Amino acid sequence: MRLLFIGDIVGRAGRDILLDRLPGLRRDWKLDFVVVNGENAAGGFGITEAICREFIDAGADCVTLGNHAWDQKEALVFIAREPRLIRPLNYPQGTPGRGANLLEAQNGARVLVMNVMGRVFMDPLDDPFAGVERELSACPLGMACDAAVVDIHCETTSEKYAMGHFCDGRASLVVGTHTHAPTADAQILPHGTAYLTDAGMTGDYDSVIGMDKGEPLQRFTRKISQGRFEPALGPATLCGVAVETDDKTGLARKIAPVRLGGRLMEAVPGFWC
Repeated sequence: MRLLFIGDIVGRAGRDILLDRLPGLRRDWKLDFVVVNGENAAGGFGITEAICREFIDAGADCVTLGNHAWDQKEALVFIAREPRLIRPLNYPQGTPGRGANLLEAQNGARVLVMNVMGRVFMDPLDDPFAGVERELSACPLGMACDAAVVDIHCETTSEKYAMGHFCDGRASLVVGTHTHAPTADAQILPHGTAYLTDAGMTGDYDSVIGMDKGEPLQRFTRKISQGRFEPALGPATLCGVAVETDDKTGLARKIAPVRLGGRLMEAVPGFWC
């Protein structure tokens, strides 16, 4: 199976490149399943129903979230009727929506997608490892699902690596989001799980993690706020990770970073091109 995960879409610049490039990527790379992290898609903060629908119409099979999940309050309502929108599974019981779901891929395969939020330097949610354990145990790879993707939305590299090793041999891909900078450690862990510490953002890299430089610089240098953060609007880079799995086991056979357009050096999965 061919999986593509696309990192945090930031504002209009990120949305534009996703909508422009994703249909062609699905066709040219013969993708079976695409996951997009959309928690910064609406002006850098949260997601709306209209934006979520645009992503799905462009070729996303699933949209994951993170700590900005509820910044657009309408998400609290429409997430209940959109099974392809996945919020962190370790929110307290009773939170709207779902933290994991079993979805059908283009080739008919069953893909378990879960979104989990780390706790180091972030909101003190429920134990992310216990939550992931419950989902993996309830839907074992190679038995109840043909592939399993874990989006760990997390601040620290150590917590992301710990989750990767915790899931090794039980998930197809564990990929980090949230820090908005693509890492260079794409690898297949010893028991067959593809891993990348951070997929990077899909947005304008002539910025401060996707935001126009003026306000962050003002706050860092003078400790004074002059307004709200606004997404940078220059040419965006689409960032993510490509994974090919074994159809029998659901474990990873190949992994490669993806970087297209904008300021960063291009990277494409040579095994598909």
